[in-house]
Amino acid sequence: MIQSPRCTLWLLAALAALCLLGSPTACRAEEATPANPQPNLEQRVADLEAYVNNAGRTPNVASRVPGPGPGHNAWMMTSAALVLFMTLPGLALFYGGLVRRKNVLSVLAQCLGITGLVTLLWWAVGYSLVFAPGTPYLGGLRYAFLRGVGSAPNLDFGPWVSHNVFAMYQLMFAIITPALIVGAIAERMKFSAVLAFVAVWMLFVYFPLAHMVWGPDGLMNGAGNPAAKVRAIDFAGGTVVHMSSGWSALILCLLVGPRIGFGRERMPPHNLVLCMAGTSMLWVGWYGFNAGSALGADAIAANAFMTTTLAAAVGSFTWGVLERIVRDHASILGFCSGAVAGLVVITPAAGYVNATGAVVIGLLSGIIPFVFCVKLKAVFGYDDALDTFGVHAVGGTLGAFVTGLLADPAVNPALTSAGAAAHANGLDLLVAHGGLWKEQLVAMGVSAALAVGFTTAIAYALRSVIGLRASPEVERQGLDVTEHGEEGYIL
Repeated sequence: MIQSPRCTLWLLAALAALCLLGSPTACRAEEATPANPQPNLEQRVADLEAYVNNAGRTPNVASRVPGPGPGHNAWMMTSAALVLFMTLPGLALFYGGLVRRKNVLSVLAQCLGITGLVTLLWWAVGYSLVFAPGTPYLGGLRYAFLRGVGSAPNLDFGPWVSHNVFAMYQLMFAIITPALIVGAIAERMKFSAVLAFVAVWMLFVYFPLAHMVWGPDGLMNGAGNPAAKVRAIDFAGGTVVHMSSGWSALILCLLVGPRIGFGRERMPPHNLVLCMAGTSMLWVGWYGFNAGSALGADAIAANAFMTTTLAAAVGSFTWGVLERIVRDHASILGFCSGAVAGLVVITPAAGYVNATGAVVIGLLSGIIPFVFCVKLKAVFGYDDALDTFGVHAVGGTLGAFVTGLLADPAVNPALTSAGAAAHANGLDLLVAHGGLWKEQLVAMGVSAALAVGFTTAIAYALRSVIGLRASPEVERQGLDVTEHGEEGYIL
């Protein structure tokens, strides 16, 4: 025991010095502020409410759920699987049934090849060029090779969804978009040329356009970027997916040229049962495409689920009725075409329009693409083999425009002053005063010009280097045996 007051004073001074120097062994009981303050009950309840409502996390507050919300994450993983289901097997069977028997496997091979190729591009640079901050026209390389894309949410895109789940969900959009182009050049374009075209097209068309529409600093991201120069909206890909693929498909089919015998020989679908099965798979998968674009299992997803159903059903029925009037019969192919057209046209509007708006869209999708596919294609004589232009370009363009006319602020707070980006760039005022359609026209023009311009340049370059078209002998024999060494049917 120390008896001297002087020794006691020296001991106290030494302890004080240790505290000031940050000794790890001294004064732990004296720390006034913990390093990681725990949220109080009110903050924890607010955190829970934000999760249930798929709302933004409370800023500057530690969360007891620092990772993804399990319900929203589960829905987004399911949606990603549904969108992949649209391509494999949905689109593959839909297109495969529509071509002649000798070319069924070529369509399946092109869908499978595109899936692998686009996945590699997405991993290397694609995701980063679309969703990393950069310029209004193209993202940077922050996420190249999916670096830093882990299971924690990225608050730029979804507060309760894992960043890697979001990246995989968006990959499925990137896969199906170039696969749609296959329908226009089916039965005559070389497999190697298809893959080469897709690789370059993704870099110069899809990645820049997707960034402009959906990137955090994108030029045309009216709902998510307060500084967007073009205050347009596109819920699930009317411009990004359908306009880009559809307009590119038209240019490519014109440059490749018509199939041998086009206009002189009958070229009916070889298996409408496959076509019907593929259409049904597309319809089911489209719920992931549209409702999944809410990025959570919330009220907006529920609205998109409803509007998708209404538009597809009404579009299918309308197309069938028109066939009954014009051709005296309603065909399976007509019902299938109308359903897909309804799904295409509702895509950019699914999370922004109400039930009546969806029915109006369904009626328009059964009429306008019908006119292009049945009447105008014959007038102009272009060989869009499986009506990619008539359904996707025309339908996507129509959908982007009517979204500007029918968007309902009561459906989605992103259209009102409640949405920070909408209020900051005046999108709420555009909606309130009926001027949104003008912004949509600008976005449509940019999308079509980008697709047409680069598709023309890419196609001419590839045609001079490797050629685009299979030889006449290969085309007559069929691409299945000549390009893939297999047959779809061995009788």
